[in-house]
Amino acid sequence: MPKPDEIASKLLGTPYDSLDDRAKKVARHIAGRTHIARNIAKDFDVTPSLGQRAADRVASFGGSWTFVGLFTATMLLWVGLNGFLLMNRGKTFDPYPYILLNLFLSMLAAIQAPVILMSQNRQSVKDRMTAEHDYEVNLKAELEIMLLHDKIDLLREKQWEDLLAIQKEQLKLLTALAEKQGHTP
Repeated sequence: MPKPDEIASKLLGTPYDSLDDRAKKVARHIAGRTHIARNIAKDFDVTPSLGQRAADRVASFGGSWTFVGLFTATMLLWVGLNGFLLMNRGKTFDPYPYILLNLFLSMLAAIQAPVILMSQNRQSVKDRMTAEHDYEVNLKAELEIMLLHDKIDLLREKQWEDLLAIQKEQLKLLTALAEKQGHTP
């Protein structure tokens, strides 16, 4: 069984000590003939905190068509109610240019944006871990394929040697038969 430093120098063409941690890990898995693939989702099975769950829900709802529809309906209702009050009473609770509405929208954006960013940061960490794991699995697969190619090449060379030995033996037998029957080659 090859050692990690042998695998690194043979397959990667680099000394083991100069590899990054992921490549060293892959070399160790190949040397130990162990699996490297795992379910990354299990790494995130830890129950998220209340803030993380809230951030995920806000991001999920804030990025949905339901939110867009409710947001549009609220703004239309706000403008419509102000227009109705202006026409019937001559006075509104938020006259044009809707400064109170702008204040509420600004507050909503000021709260919603960082919460959505928190959720995206958590997703980014998950994506990064998945990408790193995919790299390790792909590197191991590539190196395993290279090892299989080496084994097949060795088998093919051995077969050629065996075939040549058989052919030499056959030539000896044919020569002996030809001499026995009085024919000279």
